[in-house]
Amino acid sequence: MIIEVRGAAMTYQAPDGEVEALRDISFDMKEGEFCSIVGPSGCGKSTLLGAIAGLEPLSGGSILVDGEEVRAPSSKIALMPQRDQLFEWKTIWDNVILGLCVQKQNTPQRRTYVRQLLARYGLADFARKRPGQLSGGMRQRCALIRTLALEPRILLLDEPFSALDYQTRLAVSADIHGILRREGKTALLVTHDIAEAVSMSDRVIVLSQRPAIVKNVHDLSSLSGLTPLQRRDAATFHTYFNAIWKELDIHA
Repeated sequence: MIIEVRGAAMTYQAPDGEVEALRDISFDMKEGEFCSIVGPSGCGKSTLLGAIAGLEPLSGGSILVDGEEVRAPSSKIALMPQRDQLFEWKTIWDNVILGLCVQKQNTPQRRTYVRQLLARYGLADFARKRPGQLSGGMRQRCALIRTLALEPRILLLDEPFSALDYQTRLAVSADIHGILRREGKTALLVTHDIAEAVSMSDRVIVLSQRPAIVKNVHDLSSLSGLTPLQRRDAATFHTYFNAIWKELDIHA
């Protein structure tokens, strides 16, 4: 297993006292797997992602990546946030190599790899453009390439499509899913969108209200081999969707 979450717990101090965010969270992920985490708003999904990224210390339990406990950020793990966070005054090229420059890895070999990614995913002709000249979907592809440039083994996706309109979101989620599959990355997506989770994932991890526990893990192997858009037309899609909807208990 490339990711092992073992009894993860987190309590943090708020102005009105302690808040228990996570309680005894446990699950594993295999290398190359795409999983999603869904749960009610405020249940601690992004907090859990931050803990896996090494940005949030646990109060109890442990998280292991490649058998080593996560205690700080690692080059094996990259986090892609909700916004693309492209710098509007920089060219696309300067944006996608920014992480390499910051981490002092801006080598000829890495730059060649970035050029290959831009060409492979239809952005080579836009390398000298500014972010404001790109569509929302193209901006997200740039953000992903900036992340892939560092060659992480694991990508943590914190609602990266939430700022997009519905039609663009469908296209971009399918696009990025395909890129991650082709690049052979392990990916963990946090999303509020059940349909998005079912259309993209090998498994969906359902969390409860805070303090979050794992209510269920849905194996979507019956949908394997289908693209995200093909999955939405599959007979079992709504079966999974309805089961997760009921488990979220969003009417409570």
